[in-house]
Amino acid sequence: MFPEREVSPLKINEVEALVGITKKNIRFYEAEGLLCPRRNSENGYRDYGEAEVEVLRRIKLMRKLGVPLEDIRQMLDGVHTVGDGMRRHLVTLERDRHNIQEAIRLCSGLTDCREKLESLDAQALLEQMERMEQEGTTFMDKQKQDMKRRRYAAPVIVTVFMALLMAGLIWLFLWAFETDPAGAPPLPLLALFIAIPAAVALGVIIALVLRIREIKKGEVDNAKQY
Repeated sequence: MFPEREVSPLKINEVEALVGITKKNIRFYEAEGLLCPRRNSENGYRDYGEAEVEVLRRIKLMRKLGVPLEDIRQMLDGVHTVGDGMRRHLVTLERDRHNIQEAIRLCSGLTDCREKLESLDAQALLEQMERMEQEGTTFMDKQKQDMKRRRYAAPVIVTVFMALLMAGLIWLFLWAFETDPAGAPPLPLLALFIAIPAAVALGVIIALVLRIREIKKGEVDNAKQY
């Protein structure tokens, strides 16, 4: 018989590609104690094995079904079986279905409304919704999502500022070279001076693109809801 080949540990980038969970979410699950990869004693990096990959697949399955993190934790710890977790989750889903049905009923009652929004008696409808909430209905509140747009502002402003600053440095180097070619540094050094701010500008633009993708996915935000 041939000896079993030792499986090489995986890095977080490989796990991200293999399971389809972002690195930020993987680290979030680690911080929540759902995943405990070992540390490489030589370089201090996390090493992931098949066990961690399977745990992440189970977490991904449960999260795609909308199961709260605490219920996933109890199933992973063996406190609850899968059946226990699903029975608990079905109660939540039934409650969500009731809430959606009530929202559909309220919206259906407004389909025949010929008023413009500016003349709609919003207060009366809000009072009706408040009574329904007191009876146990929960409506979707999109106001928090409205604030999500502000998350784009800071990285965009920083990126534009840095890009303009680096462009100004490049222009300054070129202007100095054209103004006094004799006193300018050698061309290889000048190219290096130009390449550094250009690389910085490119780096912040790439960081902006990654940040926007991260905000759009909202995976960590979704995880933190539970």
